[in-house]
Amino acid sequence: MTTRLIIARHGNTFGPGDTPRRVGRRTDLPLVASGEAQARRIGDYLRRHQMVPDVVFAAPLQRSYDTARLAVEALGCDLPITIDARFNEIDYGPDENQPESTVVARIGDQALSDWNEHAKVPPGWRADPLAIIGDWLAFGDTCRQSFSGRTALVVTSNGIARFAPHLSGDFEGFRREHGIKIATGALCFLRMRGSQWAVEQWNIRPT
Repeated sequence: MTTRLIIARHGNTFGPGDTPRRVGRRTDLPLVASGEAQARRIGDYLRRHQMVPDVVFAAPLQRSYDTARLAVEALGCDLPITIDARFNEIDYGPDENQPESTVVARIGDQALSDWNEHAKVPPGWRADPLAIIGDWLAFGDTCRQSFSGRTALVVTSNGIARFAPHLSGDFEGFRREHGIKIATGALCFLRMRGSQWAVEQWNIRPT
């Protein structure tokens, strides 16, 4: 039996005509209609590809929890959803809930590029990469020990999910080959190979 970890980014929180903002853990937005559709597509995709999870975890913000809830409904099963604060979004400090133009004006293009490409936290953002990485490693151990031979689904945010490739033991190699950003409503698939996690697919958009 294969031990698998599926990571999903929550669905859209901005609709047509909205100005997207950098929302973190202090901004609890609901899913918009397109985000709800993305959540259902996650469930449909997993069901059609015979990857129905055995356990489901979600960050406490409603955009993550509701993505998990709607995905489980689309799966056609009655799985409980465990709220896990380790998967909560980061705090963007002075850039919380600000439009991207305002964020870039404060931190600069290079700092934003370093975040998107290297997961280097810009000045003023309240995030501890070592703690986030430690949380992923601890959760990976939990999957290996407590969910051996089963599949776990985690619904989280882009700010947290980008650190998950540290589970592979070669974050830099992964980053150079795949990039670390994940689209809203997208999926990433990892599985245990021996005693090590391997990233099989990254940033897959369900259709």
